[in-house]
Amino acid sequence: MEPIIIVLIILVVLVFIALIKTIQVIPQASAAIVERFGRYTRTLNAGLNIVVPFIDSIRNRVDLREQVVPFPPQPVITQDNLVVNIDTVIYYQVTDARAATYEVASYIQAIEQLTVTTLRNIIGGMDLERTLTSREEINAALRGVLDEATGKWGIRVNRVELKAIEPPTSIQDSMEKQMRADRDKRAAILQAEGVRQSEILRAEGEKQSAILRAEGESKAAALRAEGEAQAIRTVFESIHAGDPDQKLLSYQYLQMLPKIAEGDANKLWIVPSEIGDALKGLGGAMGNFGPLTGGGNGGGSPAATGKEPAPRREQPTID
Repeated sequence: MEPIIIVLIILVVLVFIALIKTIQVIPQASAAIVERFGRYTRTLNAGLNIVVPFIDSIRNRVDLREQVVPFPPQPVITQDNLVVNIDTVIYYQVTDARAATYEVASYIQAIEQLTVTTLRNIIGGMDLERTLTSREEINAALRGVLDEATGKWGIRVNRVELKAIEPPTSIQDSMEKQMRADRDKRAAILQAEGVRQSEILRAEGEKQSAILRAEGESKAAALRAEGEAQAIRTVFESIHAGDPDQKLLSYQYLQMLPKIAEGDANKLWIVPSEIGDALKGLGGAMGNFGPLTGGGNGGGSPAATGKEPAPRREQPTID
């Protein structure tokens, strides 16, 4: 009985193993390559699949999702003989699992080498400045070459990105100095423009202020002159209305003479010739009041004697 039990156990184990090998579950977005006696038979898609145990075998399981592969920096020589290190990132997707398995030994390594050679060809026709400013152009050219070459491998290159472009250290220092000089230049230009605009605004303000001040002074002078003219007209109208005689005018004239001589700046006083007429009129006015002093010496004013005094003309005095 014991040998029969051992045989049954062996048969159960073999059946279990056969069932495991017969039923193949493929995850979503994956594929499996099935070979029969070393020859490609079919591709298993996602889901539950049945294969012949011990005859069919799974050669390779392929991930059909989009993959991202960063490549290490590669030294590339530009057209102006400068060595730059360029990091690239490739976004690819397997579209044909059978071609990716049988058409190329290692499609990752093949894509990397193809990227390096294509990148050197593209950058070799550009100078450093164009290389630094033409990333989109380089990406498009690199993607076109890779997509065309990897199509027969069952690979689709969706996107190519230049992660970094590093020029030599000396070139970086020169570029930093140039950028700093450009920034200083722009700052100086902006400062000069600000100062210029400020001076213009200040000059415009002073101009408007001077214009307004001149207009104010002109209006004030006009109003002052108009007031003085009005005062003169009023005085003359009052004088003409009062009808003054020559005596009153002579008296007012003599009262104004001391005021004319007032002031420290008056070093020279010229007695006008009209003073004689004023004194004559004033003497005539005073004669109407009689002699100023009494006495038996017969002295009196010239008006009392009936003789007109001879006009005197005083010499100008100089202080």
